[in-house]
Amino acid sequence: MTGRERFLAACRREPVDATPVWFMRQAGGAIPRYLEIRRAHEIAVIARTPELNAEVSLLPVDAYGVDAAVMFADILLPAAAMGVEMRLDPEIGPIIERPIRTPADVDRLHPIDAGTDLRFILEAIGIVDRTLGGRAAVIGIVGAPFTLACYLIEGRPSRDFHLARGFMFAEPAAFERLLARLAEAVAEFAVAQVAAGAGAIQMFDSWVGGLAPSDYDGRVARHSARVLGAVQDAPTIHFGTGTGALLERLATAGGDVIGLDHRISLADAWARLGPDRAVQGNLDPARLLGGRRAVLDGADEVLAEAAGRPGHVFNLGHAAPPGTDPALLAELARHVHDATRRPLPAAPPGDAGVALVGGPR
Repeated sequence: MTGRERFLAACRREPVDATPVWFMRQAGGAIPRYLEIRRAHEIAVIARTPELNAEVSLLPVDAYGVDAAVMFADILLPAAAMGVEMRLDPEIGPIIERPIRTPADVDRLHPIDAGTDLRFILEAIGIVDRTLGGRAAVIGIVGAPFTLACYLIEGRPSRDFHLARGFMFAEPAAFERLLARLAEAVAEFAVAQVAAGAGAIQMFDSWVGGLAPSDYDGRVARHSARVLGAVQDAPTIHFGTGTGALLERLATAGGDVIGLDHRISLADAWARLGPDRAVQGNLDPARLLGGRRAVLDGADEVLAEAAGRPGHVFNLGHAAPPGTDPALLAELARHVHDATRRPLPAAPPGDAGVALVGGPR
């Protein structure tokens, strides 16, 4: 199987010849060519220049031997297209120049035309897809409406997002409008990425783990469902951090694959989700700073919990940390492939010549 076939088959819970693997933030590591590009260009310039974006997105496929290229894009790009002014601080993260603090601030956001406003990402996806020629999958990324709202209200990353959650309680109608507008823009962007050549979409809901279950049900879930339900021609990955208390609720909101962070046992999470859902994860990324033995032992623990069942995509529990040794990521990818290598089941009689990997879903 090619990497693309392997990854998409696992997303559909079909048999694979080895467990597919990719890493969150794999394009932003210590690959020498990436560091060279970063010395010459700011991150925002790389993201908005299709040729540079494509080159950076492609680097890990050869450097690490992973089964998918994830696009080098910030989840806040749709918000920028909606009129939000922001800048990226390399040490802090995204900084919103005028955070949303009133209903009037929400009403200043305008709809987007993804094909025009975010054309640079769509062009980059096309370059990556054509360059790969099917040997690895292309993963497009979007931010979940709640997580985007947290950034827009807080103005910068936060430990607890108290301002955002406080706005949710103090201005429920405005908060509802905010999430609805973000969901509409993000859904359009996700669909456009698939049309441009993305084989799958991962939706990051990085801060949803801070919500009470009742608030997720009543205020957030339907907007996440709006985005995930819009993507009909490619598998979707629904990823959040600290979501152990919300796991079944995330699955109800949607996603062909549920991304798991390292705070929950993969085996326990899969038992809660049931056999009809694929899972992704979930090596503790801190192990990458703990040395080779810590990484490989941790990978074996994750693979043991997956137990060879169809529907597992190997990944980290969150992004690879700064300082990660690229050689270690390459060894980890090889280790996962080698440890899970298995023959594909024989095709049933009469199915000779029929491909094991079908359409996008």
